[in-house]
Amino acid sequence: MAAALPSFAHSCGVHDEAREWAVEQATQRIRDSGVDLVRLAWCDAHGALRGKTLTAAAAIKALMAGVGMVGTLMLKDTSDRTVFKVFEPGGMGDMPGFAGAANLMLLPDPSSYQVLPWAVGTGWLRCQPWFQDGAPVPFDSRRVLQRALAQLGQRGLGMVCGLEVEFHIYRIKDTQHGPDLDPDRADWPGLPPDVSLIHPGFNMLAESCMDLADEPLRIVQRTALALGLPLSSIEIELGPSQVEAVFDATDALTAADNMVLFRNGVRQALRRAGYHATFMCRPPFPHIMSSGWHLHQSVVELATGRNVFVRDADAPGAQPADATFALSDTGAAWLAGLLAHAPGMASLCTTTVNGFGRLKPNALAPHAAVWGRDNRGAMLRVVGGVGDAATRIENRLGEPAANPYLYMAAQVFAGLDGLVNQLAPPTATESPYAMDDQANAPPTALPHTLPLALEALAADTALVGGLGADWVRYYTRIKQSEYQRHAQAPDTLDFERREYFSRF
Repeated sequence: MAAALPSFAHSCGVHDEAREWAVEQATQRIRDSGVDLVRLAWCDAHGALRGKTLTAAAAIKALMAGVGMVGTLMLKDTSDRTVFKVFEPGGMGDMPGFAGAANLMLLPDPSSYQVLPWAVGTGWLRCQPWFQDGAPVPFDSRRVLQRALAQLGQRGLGMVCGLEVEFHIYRIKDTQHGPDLDPDRADWPGLPPDVSLIHPGFNMLAESCMDLADEPLRIVQRTALALGLPLSSIEIELGPSQVEAVFDATDALTAADNMVLFRNGVRQALRRAGYHATFMCRPPFPHIMSSGWHLHQSVVELATGRNVFVRDADAPGAQPADATFALSDTGAAWLAGLLAHAPGMASLCTTTVNGFGRLKPNALAPHAAVWGRDNRGAMLRVVGGVGDAATRIENRLGEPAANPYLYMAAQVFAGLDGLVNQLAPPTATESPYAMDDQANAPPTALPHTLPLALEALAADTALVGGLGADWVRYYTRIKQSEYQRHAQAPDTLDFERREYFSRF
């Protein structure tokens, strides 16, 4: 009897006994759950989910055989325009495998199978793209984080992340015939729905606002918990219709996966109930508060789980403003790496033209590469102290629309450089918006536009070395298309309304 031909999963080099068992489990779960459709989704460069929807039987086959998708899905800017010349001879010479809009292959992770709580009879699988010969696609953002964590793992270390995510929820005024569903007003990209507020704002943590927003926030809660996400709290933020979701800490890759799934899930579940959720940093209305994504991070020993940021005993001679007063030597070096590479990482933490409008003085958002002890005006907030197992660094540079894999990969590459070169941070700031800190050299200003942030990334040799020069060129080209179109738009507010408020 002839031996069975190897599957696509085998050609990718990822199929082993553990994956075989996971495929068997996923197959049984798909059959037992009674779904008739399964969405195979992957995260694009902008942090949005795309993919294909298969019948249950076809999805089971795809666990081993994969499923094809057009490769240009990896080459699009935020408007969904392909920014590379895939049909011109030689146009993709530096990106083999993409010419002619050739197919890539999506291979599901069988352990990721979910039944979507908001879509009847629908399952879900997370995928990653591969070339047709089984080679990994290096531009895949999840693979970027996997590479970063592998480098960290070579030192016996892993990263743990907790998420604090601010976003806005609006009530849709006309769910049946709004401008986004009017065929006479269709455009590329189209208008968002007409909306009203779910709470009036400027009354932070007010129970009265929580009660006003109870229905949509219950949907957020039920959706997150049904997806198995470690949601800890839902809170009323300062801005009108602004809320915050807080998640318990997990390993970094799981945290990034959770963020992608959360954003996708709550937007879809809320839309079905007549609400519009947006993770756009600054929605296109006159009286709003910017949303941030605060990333709490620590580094642990993989073998023991011990938090290596924790200082076990007082550092001799350390003063409260010294990093080693609260952090171990490892934590202080990681902190220094984050500060040293803050300008270069900015375009990976704040990824849209709109998001840079948040980085202003006295706005609970960072303005310079400084750190502080429990100071929410600083870019990096150190929380904890001697003997505190929850000691961590909070990076406040991110916007909630950021690609989670890139945001977290930036932390790893920057922090690793701090460890490898034993960088030392300056003392803590008490005036995070002053550019003439008398205790330290003048702090480094953060880039205040996306173009400046991309320039800083290209000039950062450590980040380019970690991410790869080809990947940086790829990412820069996609983002250049975005900011150039924004600069040329007759009405930039309308651009952001269509490009960000509609889709993010």
